[in-house]
Amino acid sequence: MSDKVLKIGIPKGSLESATIELFQKAGWRISVSSRNYFPSIDDPELSCALVRAQEMSRYVEMGTLDVGLTGIDWVLENESKVEFVADLVYSKVSTKKARWVLAVPNDSGISTIEDCKGKRISTELVNFTRTYFKERNIPVDIEFSWGATEAKVVEGLVDGIVEVTETGSTIRAHGLKIIHTLLETNTKLIANKKSMKDAWKRTKIRQIALLLQGALNAENMVGLKMNIPKIKLEAVIKILPSITAPTISALHDPDWVSAETVINESIVREIIPQLISIGADGIIEYPLNKIVCKKDAID
Repeated sequence: MSDKVLKIGIPKGSLESATIELFQKAGWRISVSSRNYFPSIDDPELSCALVRAQEMSRYVEMGTLDVGLTGIDWVLENESKVEFVADLVYSKVSTKKARWVLAVPNDSGISTIEDCKGKRISTELVNFTRTYFKERNIPVDIEFSWGATEAKVVEGLVDGIVEVTETGSTIRAHGLKIIHTLLETNTKLIANKKSMKDAWKRTKIRQIALLLQGALNAENMVGLKMNIPKIKLEAVIKILPSITAPTISALHDPDWVSAETVINESIVREIIPQLISIGADGIIEYPLNKIVCKKDAID
């Protein structure tokens, strides 16, 4: 067991499985027991704790955790003094860019945020919402919502809600309309400020950030490898996307070369028939775990 251990918070709940899958692609296997809030991880230099995203920034700020994953919304809500290490925009789960919006009934006379003066607003993001209205000199009554927020305004218990959404479909399904966006948010890797000043911990945090981002870069991407007649090489390269340029290697037969590239999975079905028609042969498609780029390294 290493005498140096970095404590990392894994968001419990809706982000839990996606985060564990992301860590696996990045190179760490996390095993969770239904009866244990402290998952095991195959790295003696890391220890894990399951923590609600809403509370993560407080524990990171206190130093109970060195690093954790949560949304910028909850950092602002808790007014936590933490260091932002990296943006982690998951594309396969509902942790991509989301918005906290102000919504009111379709038949409401409220059409702008200024119209909310003197109204009652329900939200889970109480502190941020209260500050947001106060900064705009709009007096409102903000109350905490324990859930089923849309139902409160539908039933007439409140005049409006501030709720998080990606598409707005659930809000519209309840007969509500969005009249204002207060905040755009996504998942962040955050760190304790003192931990970031420790040389060993900072190096470990940089390693985690770089490989997590590498795993995210690889989402929806695949590798393609193929053999190409040398006389057709330029024609193939013209239609072959790549991060920088395709890798070209010589083969035993001097009339042929091998080409390898990384492309978006969504265009594979379109590009493979084109490659075959030009003269490429033996095309291999393979999945990717990580695409690690220099630009993703933190200072």
